[in-house]
Amino acid sequence: MSPADDGAPGTRAEHRRELRQYLWGYALAILLTLAAFGLVNWSVLPPHGLYLAIGACALVQIMVHFRFFLHINPPRQNVDDLHLILFSGLLLFFMIGGTIWILASLAARTG
Repeated sequence: MSPADDGAPGTRAEHRRELRQYLWGYALAILLTLAAFGLVNWSVLPPHGLYLAIGACALVQIMVHFRFFLHINPPRQNVDDLHLILFSGLLLFFMIGGTIWILASLAARTG
């Protein structure tokens, strides 16, 4: 084994390991996307179950992106980074939830 393959930062072994992680993440993201599209295309579930399954695929895909592309691993991650992620998620929740609430309210008033 040459010194360039010992796993130290900047070596070929580290590059291969990182490339492998990106490929795994890409494959999982594609698989989850195709699963959601397949569920909708073939209507294998009733509408309520379909929404839950698509939501579950979306949550798993978020975790895949965090782990494989953003390299966020909660047990080994800095607490400040996790607080930032949680706060960003909270803001997104309020923005998306508020938008859905307003649109549902408008639809109820006009319909």
